[in-house]
Amino acid sequence: MNTDRWLVRVLSCLIVLLIAACSEVSVKGTGDETTTVGESQVTVVANSPRQWTGVAVSQQLRTEQMRLFANYPNWSLDHSTSVVDITNPTKALPYPDANWNTWTPGMNPEEHFICVQSVFVDANDYLWVLDAANPKRDDRYSGVVKGGAKLVQIDLKTDRIANVIVFGDSVVKPNSYLNDIRIDAQREIGYITDSNEGAIIVVDLDSGKSWRLLGNNSSTKSEDLVLKIDGEEYRTADGEYPVVHADGLALSPDGLYLYWRPLTGNSLYRVETSLLIYPDFYSGKLDVEVENLGKFPPSDGMIFDKEGNLYLASIEENAIRVYDGTTTRIVARGKDFKWPDSFAVAADGSLYVSVSQLNIESPTEPYRILKFKP
Repeated sequence: MNTDRWLVRVLSCLIVLLIAACSEVSVKGTGDETTTVGESQVTVVANSPRQWTGVAVSQQLRTEQMRLFANYPNWSLDHSTSVVDITNPTKALPYPDANWNTWTPGMNPEEHFICVQSVFVDANDYLWVLDAANPKRDDRYSGVVKGGAKLVQIDLKTDRIANVIVFGDSVVKPNSYLNDIRIDAQREIGYITDSNEGAIIVVDLDSGKSWRLLGNNSSTKSEDLVLKIDGEEYRTADGEYPVVHADGLALSPDGLYLYWRPLTGNSLYRVETSLLIYPDFYSGKLDVEVENLGKFPPSDGMIFDKEGNLYLASIEENAIRVYDGTTTRIVARGKDFKWPDSFAVAADGSLYVSVSQLNIESPTEPYRILKFKP
């Protein structure tokens, strides 16, 4: 073989290997770099003229076909529906029925949705609806409706309510906002973030008991980060910088670690779930065992896939990032990712993402649910 040609081939291979090695950027420690390594094919599966936040998909264990759900928070005077079953890209039906989606003061707060922030389908194919019961008007919360903050379990096989867990005053503060929810169906435990006050709430799904943790820990508090999206600082309607505490939440596939982060912050945290489930047994250990995994671009929702990859809704980048425990990279982004909000993972591994456009005062485009397969 010609020596010069051989050297060219060797150098070419070295260059390719160098590019591949640089395509992922380590985030533990700094995580300030951002590198796009490819974009997945993204499709729009649903549109809505109304603002939604949460998205959930059935796992087809209790249903023959996959079902898609979303929720609309009670953030405007013309709010009419909280949870919907999306039957086609432009049609959504109140779920489980119109009665649960009807609320006016004076009604039994335990039997009606008041202000739903998240929906989640567990491994046994039950839909869980997280009702913060704290409506918002003009970017200001009106306060939790007494007896209204709750977690509602719905059987997707019968479309009937299976359980309602109401949170007491020791768990939910007067201005709490229950934001995100993850369910460990095997251990019958639920995990919730309080983004207004900053805390993690743990629920025993069997007994209905719940407890509030890490309310005085810096990991659940805002880092006073000013978000900048599309070159503009994100402010509320009255010009203030939002302060959002523990928001996005994710549970590792084995259920052994809970991950969370403040919306207005860069840090990602985790802790062993045993410390959350048995706080009395591990008295004094919880606060010191919380791990800071480093700095990441700000994100809203998070979710793990079955392989243990953590996906983050990177709101400043109009993108979705994935973190494998060591490195982070962008897997999808584009003009449709206007404030990617929440995630759901389908049985085939596809990711569903709700787009809530929270930073846009008067959106000119519909709110979307996007789908892609990493």
